[in-house]
Amino acid sequence: MGGTTDLMIASLTPYLAAHAPELGAIRRLEKFGTGQSNPTYKMITNIGSFVLRTKPPGPLLKSAHLVEREFEVMAGLADTAVPVPKMLHLARDEMSPLGRAFFVMEYLEGRIFWDPSLPEMPRHERGAVYDAMADTLAAMHSVDVSAVGLNDFGKPGSYFARQIDRWSRQYLASVDVPDRGMTGIMAWLELHLPEDDGEVALVHGDYRLDNMMFAHDASEVIALLDWELSTLGHPLADLAYQCMQWRLPYEGGMRGLGGLSRTELGLPSEQDYIARYCKKRAMAPPDNWAFYLVFSYFRLAAILQGVVARAQGGNASNPETAQKYAAAIPVLINQAVDIAHEPSEKAI
Repeated sequence: MGGTTDLMIASLTPYLAAHAPELGAIRRLEKFGTGQSNPTYKMITNIGSFVLRTKPPGPLLKSAHLVEREFEVMAGLADTAVPVPKMLHLARDEMSPLGRAFFVMEYLEGRIFWDPSLPEMPRHERGAVYDAMADTLAAMHSVDVSAVGLNDFGKPGSYFARQIDRWSRQYLASVDVPDRGMTGIMAWLELHLPEDDGEVALVHGDYRLDNMMFAHDASEVIALLDWELSTLGHPLADLAYQCMQWRLPYEGGMRGLGGLSRTELGLPSEQDYIARYCKKRAMAPPDNWAFYLVFSYFRLAAILQGVVARAQGGNASNPETAQKYAAAIPVLINQAVDIAHEPSEKAI
C-alpha cells in the first residue's frame, strides 16, 4: 500500500498546490480499511487532516462509483438539518491527476458502530442511537430538494420501476448464470409494483448504522456518509432498506439483528422504529410493506453481485470483503423469497 499511496501523493501534490492550496501539502495518506466501493483515505497535510475519496481504478460499470454525485449532494445539504461533512474540493475525471475523479472533505472525529446490537454501549443508551437514526432519516426525507439545488439530482416519478430495471440489468451483467431465485424476485417485483403515488424525496440509497458517525459523548448523528447511491426517489425505499437490519442474521457477518432479543438489548422493534419515523414525518404507517422489503433485498443482492464481479476481475478495493458478500447474496435472495411468499407481511 505504501507504494500506491506514494504514487498518489506524487500525483496529487502539484495538483492541489495549483487548485486547492488551502488544503496544504500532503504528508501522508492512510487508507481506511473499511468501505468497499470507493477507496477512501485520511489525508494528512501540513495544515491538518482531511478525507480523500476516489473512484476505484480500472473499468467501471456505467452509473457506478459516482463520487461526483456524492460531492454534489453533501454540498447541497450543508445548511440543512441533515448532518454532513464540509465539502472542500472536487476533481472530475478529466481534471484529476489520478486519472479518476476524487473529492476532499472535512475530517470528523466520532464513533461508528459496526455491530447493530451496540455491545460497547450501556443498555439504557442504545435506544437513543436508533431514535437518532430514525430522526435523521426523517429529516433527510423532509428536505426541500429545490431549495437546496438538488431538484435535478434524479428523475421524478416511477422510482421503483426504474430501479427494478436498473438493478436487474446490472445484476444480469454481473453473472454468467443468473440465480433462479433472483430472476423469480425480479418477476415478483414487476407483478406487485404499486402505482406511483407521486412522492419524491432525496433518498440515501445505503442508509444503515455503519454509514453514519455519532458524537463521542452523545447519541447524536454528526455525519451521514457514503452517498454514492443517493438520488431522488421514494422515501419508503430508504426506510425498508434500513429495516432489513432487523431481519438479516446477526451471525455470519451480515450485521443484522436477526436471532437477537431486541427487548433484552434495549433496542426498538422494527415496528417501533417505523412508528417513530412516521411520527416525525406526520404520515401513516406504510401499506404494501412486503413489496418495499423484497425490493430492498433484491437491490442489495444486485449491488453485492456487482462487487463480487469486480473482485473476480481483480478490481475491488477490499477483496476479502467481496468474498463475504458472495456468501451473503444467497441469504438475501432466500429471505426475499420468504417475504414474497407472505404478501401480508407486516413490520415486526
